[in-house]
Amino acid sequence: MKPLRDKCGVFGILRHEKAAELAYFGLYALQHRGQESAGIATDAGRGLRVETGMGYVVEVFRAEKKNLPRGDVAIGHVRYSTAGESAAVNAQPILFNTRYGEMAICHNGNLVDYAKQREALERDGAPFATTSDTEVILHLIARSDAPRIEDALVDALSQVRGAYTLLFLLPGRIVGVRDARGFRPLVLGKLGEAHVLASETCSLDLIRAQFVREVEPGEMVTLSDRGVESRFPFERAEPRQCIFELIYFARPDSRIFSRDTYRARFEMGRQMAREHPVGADLVVPVPDSGLIAALGYAEESKIPFAHGLTRNHYVGRTFIQPKQEGRDMGVRVKLNPVPAVLRDRRIVLVDDSIVRGTTCKKIVSMVREGGASEVHMRISCPPYVSPCIYGVDTPTEEELIANRMGIDEIRSEIGADTLGYLSLEGLQRAVEADNQFCYACFTREYPIPRPAEEPPQPGLFER
Repeated sequence: MKPLRDKCGVFGILRHEKAAELAYFGLYALQHRGQESAGIATDAGRGLRVETGMGYVVEVFRAEKKNLPRGDVAIGHVRYSTAGESAAVNAQPILFNTRYGEMAICHNGNLVDYAKQREALERDGAPFATTSDTEVILHLIARSDAPRIEDALVDALSQVRGAYTLLFLLPGRIVGVRDARGFRPLVLGKLGEAHVLASETCSLDLIRAQFVREVEPGEMVTLSDRGVESRFPFERAEPRQCIFELIYFARPDSRIFSRDTYRARFEMGRQMAREHPVGADLVVPVPDSGLIAALGYAEESKIPFAHGLTRNHYVGRTFIQPKQEGRDMGVRVKLNPVPAVLRDRRIVLVDDSIVRGTTCKKIVSMVREGGASEVHMRISCPPYVSPCIYGVDTPTEEELIANRMGIDEIRSEIGADTLGYLSLEGLQRAVEADNQFCYACFTREYPIPRPAEEPPQPGLFER
């Protein structure tokens, strides 16, 4: 599968003798949020040190973790690029020197005014070492006239537009910030006397830290020897948290946006069964993205659940092949039908989304090759019609199949007997929405519009 990819995961821990090692494990739990690069920055009291590299966490730091930087304060990052090319220079945390002293930064999200901001800074003589939008924030901090570093952070972030969950490592402390709309998640935890910040609660679970609360939209929290200090320095805005975190991005064992991800996906499946019932013999998930929604569909519909597709869990990072033959093989390397389950059965095939439609078409064909007599495709979100500009790598609008075709045309294109998408109203019921989510990818209604001159970020994926 070639899934949508969220930009990053972040993790930070203050005042623990094994801070870097715990950051390693925290990032390991967040690996699903980015497989392109990983890094950890620490403060050992003699200056900040950063270690980054391309690849998985275990590849960057090796199994024996001998190259972990030392210190009792650490922040870490796993990345997939949505702004900035895939290159070692863009790996985070980024270490930066300013008149306020050293700092390191981790970023999850996307600045919609990045190109405009960078052009203005370059015209004014600012040198850029990366192609990441995160560096814009660093330059704005460096140019601030604020007397204190925390005020300089506020000054800089008040000048940018878009989505950001940020961790800053400063000497002896960590600052965590969510943008005023709270597009991306951030949670606060505690391990003994140590305080923890992380993108998801699953990373707290791995290190056996206690979940304390979510960092709220527009909140800045400072972890230091004084404990946890909170402030809300930005202009208030209506929260618009990313609904795709609950549909797909977050791990099913995480709790984000005050919701259990597993329960939300299970309810999406149940609601989908109510909206799109069909006579069938088995409910089959597309591994692993459709698994929990398929369980919900099966329970509500009373149709038995079965694993009709087997996933190869030992496949490395997703690769993009330039030729059709290679792209077809990429799907087959990861998935294989189980004829003993599929043969002569009417199948409800469940997945979380259809983006370009090319991978979905291959999977439907694969299920038919496995012997299914009928394939009824069910998608646990509404049609994906518009690109995300807040930190998700998606194709351009022209490449999105639901932007170009109606539902029956898509059904014909992917080769399914029937096709049903969960309605927006059904999705909102499933997650018990209270108007706090961003649905722009389904509605084209962007909470923060992209400037007219800002080009769309190109997408790479075919789901």
